[in-house]
Amino acid sequence: MKTRPDRETPCPCDPTRRYAECCAALHAGAVAKDAEALMRSRYSAYVLGLEGYLLATWHASTRPQGLELAVGQPSWLDLTVLDHASPGPERAEVEFVARYREGGGSARRLHERSRFVLENGRWWYLDGRFPAARGRSGPA
Repeated sequence: MKTRPDRETPCPCDPTRRYAECCAALHAGAVAKDAEALMRSRYSAYVLGLEGYLLATWHASTRPQGLELAVGQPSWLDLTVLDHASPGPERAEVEFVARYREGGGSARRLHERSRFVLENGRWWYLDGRFPAARGRSGPA
């Protein structure tokens, strides 16, 4: 796991906000207010190497055994949320583009439309589709 940012560090999901005011509480166990907040906190968790948080917020029906984040871990550059839709009261989708770099290569894009489900008052990452054919394929 990488070191968590201090209180003044910009949040990985939104550099206009401080980590302490954005994703820190969710990473410490707070409940996300909506699917977009959970998706943003999961992006930040990828940046910070918080495998436990990623697995803990992944729905049990689709959760992998592990993620092995240290193996081939890209350097995440930024996140842009394109859309947040709720097709029903207990379902949501968040479309985003995350830019990353592997090694010294050029920046690449991960374009995903993630699905979330609300169960027992908590949002869970379910799975994602990749609308764009280019970029890294992987979960939010």
